[in-house]
Amino acid sequence: MAEHEAVTDGVPIATDACGAEGPGPCRNVDLALTRVFTLLGKRWTGMLLGVLTNGGPAYFSELRRAVPGISERMLSDRLTELAEAGLVVREVDAGPPLRVSYRLTEAGFALKPALTELAVWADRYLPEGVLRSGC
Repeated sequence: MAEHEAVTDGVPIATDACGAEGPGPCRNVDLALTRVFTLLGKRWTGMLLGVLTNGGPAYFSELRRAVPGISERMLSDRLTELAEAGLVVREVDAGPPLRVSYRLTEAGFALKPALTELAVWADRYLPEGVLRSGC
């Protein structure tokens, strides 16, 4: 366990996240949620995972079309991050023509129920127009 961690109800939490003493909003940060949202909270990442969970393997160009507004550079960066996290696999088809596709790993596909629940929650509690998606 790290220096500033404790376990509450079996879940590691940060006990000194803000460096302050006494109870406060920063003292009960769930470390697992922190890790998840550090990755999934980045712009475009959730949308890319959503596309891949609903459509199976996809070529780079298909992903770019499926997520309006994302640049090639940002798409490449996000896919690299997802691959490094073990959520996506990059597969090269030597062709011709050379094509690169991406598919979810078992760990990536395991996010589908959580993504579905987040979508249900958003439909119920997050009014349209509250956040701009860039679409």
